[in-house]
Amino acid sequence: MSLLWVILGFILLVVGGEFLVRASVALSFKFNISKMVIGMTVVSFATSAPELLVSLQAALSGSPAIAITNVVGSNIANIGLVLGITAMVSVIAVDKSFYKVNWPVMMVFSIALYYFLKNDSILSAIEGGVLFAGLIVFLIYLIRSAKKDTASDEVDDTLATVSNFKIVLWLLIGAASLYFGSEWLVEGAKAIAVSIGGVSEAVIGVSLIAIGTSVPELAASVIAAAKQEKAISLGNLIGSNIFNIASVLGLTAMVKPIPVTEPSILSTDIFWMLGFSAILIPLIFLPKRLQISRLKGFALVVGYGVFMFLVFTGK
Repeated sequence: MSLLWVILGFILLVVGGEFLVRASVALSFKFNISKMVIGMTVVSFATSAPELLVSLQAALSGSPAIAITNVVGSNIANIGLVLGITAMVSVIAVDKSFYKVNWPVMMVFSIALYYFLKNDSILSAIEGGVLFAGLIVFLIYLIRSAKKDTASDEVDDTLATVSNFKIVLWLLIGAASLYFGSEWLVEGAKAIAVSIGGVSEAVIGVSLIAIGTSVPELAASVIAAAKQEKAISLGNLIGSNIFNIASVLGLTAMVKPIPVTEPSILSTDIFWMLGFSAILIPLIFLPKRLQISRLKGFALVVGYGVFMFLVFTGK
């Protein structure tokens, strides 16, 4: 029964996220916001909604370990699983903005998260506010430095003509789906952790829930790569990791400070997140510059497999 709640939770999160993105983009067009700004801000915030609701629900229901490991695990899955499988389907070209802007910013947020948690084993409201403020500064920089003609591929022009009734309906469906999806997923995952003896909530959060909240990105990436369209860029995945830390954990901590209740979060999980993030630099320069080949993608997936094996064996 617990597994059924988890599956239903995943489905509702995917449905809710999709409707929220559509409604947000349509609403942005109503206010005459440019496609570039919509792609960088509105879409990014909306696609982080499932992770945000799951972390918020976990923190408020007394499962802070799930709140943190959901984000840490999602960031590992975005690189090891999503990027790895996408590269195995089609070689990914990397632009210079990755190592000049996106990657350094992701590393700063990742290290800041580690410092805040290691310092006093709690992510306080002030620290959450610092992370979120950093994200706002980063977005302002991105919008100002972007060329005016760079429209986001993620923004669907047809949403510009949607009626107000449809927008309201989509918002209601999205909000209800995200609310119930996050509640069922967290409760189901907690029940699974209890039923499988010796498996902690942190393990469930960093594996089952993290993979679940990364499924939409994985599906979109693989479909785009298989169609030989412009596959999801490395910048988009890095942006997702930045949003996960700064908006998901930042906003959650501002609502309710998140204590570190599982030692494995600081002793292993967060180092895997930092490791997967750091290895991207040698990966895109060696041996062939600015390219993630199928072999490199396979290596990332193998690395993710090793991480999952160690998580469940407790080594």
